[in-house]
Amino acid sequence: MAVLSKIDMMEATRLTREGRLDEAMGVLQKALGTPPMGGSTMEGGSPFPKTVHTLLDRLGQGGGLSETLRRPAVRDQPVPEGARFEERTYADVAGSRTYKLYVPSGYLGEAVPLVVMLHGCTQSPDDFAVGTGMNDLAEEHTVLVAYPAQAPSANASKCWNWFKAGDQKRDRGEPSLIAGMTREVMRDFAVDSERVYVAGLSAGGAFAAVMGATYPDLYAAIGVHSGLACGAARDMPSAFEAMRQGGSATARKTDWSGGFTAPVPTIVFHGDRDTTVNPLNGDQVIAQSKAAAALNMEVHRGVSPGGIAYTRSVQSDETGHPVLEQWVLHGMGHAWSGGSPAGSYTEPRGPDASREIMRFFLQHPRT
Repeated sequence: MAVLSKIDMMEATRLTREGRLDEAMGVLQKALGTPPMGGSTMEGGSPFPKTVHTLLDRLGQGGGLSETLRRPAVRDQPVPEGARFEERTYADVAGSRTYKLYVPSGYLGEAVPLVVMLHGCTQSPDDFAVGTGMNDLAEEHTVLVAYPAQAPSANASKCWNWFKAGDQKRDRGEPSLIAGMTREVMRDFAVDSERVYVAGLSAGGAFAAVMGATYPDLYAAIGVHSGLACGAARDMPSAFEAMRQGGSATARKTDWSGGFTAPVPTIVFHGDRDTTVNPLNGDQVIAQSKAAAALNMEVHRGVSPGGIAYTRSVQSDETGHPVLEQWVLHGMGHAWSGGSPAGSYTEPRGPDASREIMRFFLQHPRT
């Protein structure tokens, strides 16, 4: 059996950190004598041995969309008087995960919306809350916000396993866990069941798309920032392929959702200079969420206060109600637009994605 030398490992690590995934994969393939990526298929088994999978996880790129930006330390953030930011644990037959729940000071027991926020690789609920500023918006609008935490035992880089076939179906794997957390909050607090939403960044954005596809009866709308469509990959090799050039979701919606087929209103943010996840994936998220009927489109162009140009495309149904919204962020890479520099993987100069996602969500109760 081929042995990966320290030099090979260092070179693969360097290339991965520079975002040169094709070359990093090539180094590992050559060193271990494995076939090229072209030998894989979406539905077939992986052509790479377990050794390569393990090495890719160690490099932080095993289909989980890890970034290599320097992450600031996240200290405990102050919570307004009367508000709570508490840690909880949920478990079912698929396993268990912890999550943080923000309860705004304005929550008085009357039914309020719930937003589920899925972090990216290497992030934590606290980091993601700080970077997105979603708790501040929760105070402003009186919204509960849940932040599920991926377990390192489930993914070494703490990435949601968006690329695994077993984690893309209703009532199985990680979709079961996140839906279970959502329902637990709905059980323990007064939540308006018509206003429950899910959003995420990168691997978390890809998993928000998974949740919209697998539980369209639970989530009234989804937000996908720098992510991929549900079914864009079925294993690790196809995950790399989807990240580089876009996914190839061939399954029907009913294959994921157990028979539910209603499209879910969707808002997408993606930088057109994203070298981690090809911007084409943002188009594919929109295409997956689009109903069969033709939609009317309006295109708006502008520049954020921080100087980032954007194109905002809004597609509306026959009644004129917007159902799909896509923001293309010109010159931006793989980071949360308009986020706080106190959190990781943010671009403070961009349009305020958190505020726009919250606005879109609150405009879309379940109909």
